[in-house]
Amino acid sequence: MVTGIVPYLVTNGNGQEAVKFYQHALGAEVINLSTFGDMPEDPNYPIAPEMKNLVMNAQLKVGNALLMLSDNMPGHPYQLGNQVTVALLISNKEKANEIFEKLQDGGKVTMPIQETFWSPAYGQVTDKFGIDWQVSTDPEK
Repeated sequence: MVTGIVPYLVTNGNGQEAVKFYQHALGAEVINLSTFGDMPEDPNYPIAPEMKNLVMNAQLKVGNALLMLSDNMPGHPYQLGNQVTVALLISNKEKANEIFEKLQDGGKVTMPIQETFWSPAYGQVTDKFGIDWQVSTDPEK
């Protein structure tokens, strides 16, 4: 079951500044902020020192709504027009896989759905209408 649909902002290396800005401008409460430096180390994909403080994921509570944010993935070009994606929070892995498969019909997978250290099933897909989706299992919901 889908438990949430959240706007997800992508910033160009200034995510920490953006979090502070939205705290001030919107009265947002920071629920969580993880940096690329917080990720478990993987010798196959080392994180450069200048990337360690970039925001991997921030969750902000704005009133009764949730807003998510991250810096652009290091090493990938920042493309204007792709600053907002839609994050789907799903209660179980099977449903996440099912929805991901349906969203990719006629679209393009940018990150295959897979287990990550933060989710049992996470993937990114651009649907046939050009909308970028992040499908994430959140078994606690």
